[in-house]
Formats: sequence, structure tokens, C-alpha cells
Amino acid sequence: MTYFFETYGCQMNSAESAALKEDLARRGWREAEAACDARLVIINTCSVRETAEQRALSRIALYAARKRKEAGRFFLLVTGCMAARLGEKLRESGADFVLGPADRDGFSRILDELSEAAGESRTDGADFAESYYEEGSFRSFVPVTRGCDNFCSYCIVPYVRGRERSRPPSSILREIAFLAEKGVREITLLGQNVNSYYCGEEGATVDFPALLDRIACAVRGTPIRRVRFLSSHPKDFSERTIDALRENPVFCRHIHLCAQHGSNRLLAAMNRRYTREEYLALVRRLRAEIPDLSLSTDILIGFPGETDAEFEEALSLMEEVRFLSAYMYHYNPREGTAAARLDGRISEELKRARLARVIALQKTHTRALLRERGQR
Repeated sequence: MTYFFETYGCQMNSAESAALKEDLARRGWREAEAACDARLVIINTCSVRETAEQRALSRIALYAARKRKEAGRFFLLVTGCMAARLGEKLRESGADFVLGPADRDGFSRILDELSEAAGESRTDGADFAESYYEEGSFRSFVPVTRGCDNFCSYCIVPYVRGRERSRPPSSILREIAFLAEKGVREITLLGQNVNSYYCGEEGATVDFPALLDRIACAVRGTPIRRVRFLSSHPKDFSERTIDALRENPVFCRHIHLCAQHGSNRLLAAMNRRYTREEYLALVRRLRAEIPDLSLSTDILIGFPGETDAEFEEALSLMEEVRFLSAYMYHYNPREGTAAARLDGRISEELKRARLARVIALQKTHTRALLRERGQR
């Protein structure tokens, strides 16, 4: 039987789609070149922003129309964060199956059901994959944590992906060994808050810097030449993590360090749990210890109550740090989050105008930094 994937959102979604593809391949399913050729279409969704949800809903409506024409011959499965957030509403929109993130048991049951409906023999479902590798790729994602315990006031992730869980280090190292055998050259460690990794196994506890040290040893002498990780929360970026990066050249000299804003009042309202001064001090330590380091970030504009002066603080933080790149977006409320209940909403027109200034400033910094690198 054939399937077709549409994946939206973060790198974790991409990794989880790759793992589900492995499950399908083990059962003999074949990936179709186009959705019109597939018996099963899987949409892996994102809930971080309203625009991402609207895009997914439009795709669901499109496939629901096809289902009405091909009843019993075509099926639609919706997974990812929207599946966890909206659940039965997605069934009402036309999905045959709705599956929360990382529910491998549920995915196995769905595949069994489809196989039986097609008159094929039932097979045992696999556990959640030990690998997220996509065949033929020279780079691969390696999730090390899932979920989040931070509860930033604007963010839906803890509600749809659950509390943070860390993957056992033995499982991570087995996957890295497998990727090395496949000739993978670059891996990216993933987590909603990757540097809060903490796992007990065989009587020992392993935190993120200890995990980095183990990984540096594991990739030595293998085809893996570069190791990245994201996303990093400033409050959890320890001195030992900086030491691990400095001492092991396999780790790329680039860090995605989410700032979100430059105003202390807004950082507190966002529940970020660091100040502007603490963030800048961390940047200075990183650059002092790793002089060739580049930084990228997230910038959130238009949070409820953001004043003109506070917006200028975001711009001034960007001027002081000079990020190589940034993911820039304006606030839109996510139902169920603390910020959705806040007063002081900023108009769409003003949010767009402020975001345009942020984007223009970042383009200036990116051009200048790339030019400097080219002249070295």
C-alpha cells in the first residue's frame, strides 16, 4: 500500500515524520510521489502559530473533499500538535484518524486496521523508532528530549507535547552509531529545551554537558563530522556546556539561543525566567570562550502590552548581539496559554509594522556578518 506525508512546523516534527516513515517501510508500505497516488495521506501538524493551523486545516478540507469521492479507498491521518490540541474537532473536519505526537502504539493500531481492511495480514507494531534517519540523507535529526516544562506564557507546546522527557543516553548513542554506519556526516540533537536534558540510567545521571561529552567520544573516528543542537534556553545554558563546546571541535560553532525580546518586563510576562542583562552576559561568555561562534535567535514582537519603548529595547538587543540569523514573528494568541488571557492586545497593523522593522534590521546584520566572513 502507498502513503504520502505532509509535514509542517519544527525540526521535531520532521524527525517524527522520518520515524513514522521507518515504521511504514518495515510494514512494506511504499511512499507515493504525489498525494493523489496514495491510499493514506498523513499530515503532521504544528500548533505554535495560528497561521500554521489554518494552513493545515485548509489541507484537511482539501483531502476531506477527495474522501467523499473515494470513500473506502483513501484515508487521512492527522498527527502532531494540532491532533493533541483539537482532537475530535479534526475528525469532524474530515480526518479518519487523529494521533497525538509520538503515539507509536496508536500508529501501529491504525496500520493494522488499514491492512485488515485491505485484506492483508496483521503485523506486530514496532516500538517508537530507535532511529529518525531518512534513507540517503547526509544529515539526520536525533531527538534527545520531548515536551517542555517551561510554560512560556505565549507557547502551546507544553499543552500539546506534554511535560519534558529525556531519552536514555544508551538509546541516543545506539542511534548515532547506526547513523555513522549509514555514512551520515552531520547530526542535530533536538529538543524543545535541549540543554535541560537530564536522564538517569544504570545508576548514573547524565545531564546535557555530560551527554555532549559522550557524543563527542562516540563520533570520534566515524564519518560524522558535525554535531549541532537546538533549541537552547538561556536559563539552562551552563558553564559546563560551554566547556564541552570549546573542548570538542565536532560541535558546530553556531548556537540558536532564543532571546524572544529585549525588555525585562516583557521577558517576565512571557515567563522566560532570565533578564536582558543575564542574556547579554551569557552571549559575552560564549563569545569569549568560543571566538568564532555565530548566533541565531527567535524574536517575538507585539506581545500584549508592548510599548514603543519596549519595542525599541528589542531592537537595541539585536544591535548589541548582531545575530547571524533570526526567526522573527509577531504574537498571535494560542487558546489555552496564559498570554491569551492578557489585556493590552496590539493591533495587527502595528504588529506588522514593528515586525517589518525587525526583519529589516536583521537583514542588515546578516548581510554585514556574511560580508565580514567572506573577507577573512
